[in-house]
Amino acid sequence: MEDVLVPVMVVGILFIGLPWLILHHVTKWKTAATLTNDDERMLSEMHALANRLEERLDTVERLVSADNPDWQPARIEHENNEYVEEFLTESTRKLERKA
Repeated sequence: MEDVLVPVMVVGILFIGLPWLILHHVTKWKTAATLTNDDERMLSEMHALANRLEERLDTVERLVSADNPDWQPARIEHENNEYVEEFLTESTRKLERKA
């Protein structure tokens, strides 16, 4: 009885169980990697908020530097703002294509 049962179980596990397990997790990973409409909206709101905060910080830095000429801003200036803008534009296009 064991001589027949063990090979049948092994073949069942190898050819049915293992592929099912792999395909199940692959489909779960694919569905989990996409952004929902709420995620896209939240990302857009966060981007707008970050831009507003950056403008406010620039204003504060200009006011402080006008009052104190020896003051140096502690922020790191991005040398390549064009790269950041290009990245954001490309990301926005990708999100629009998905929708």
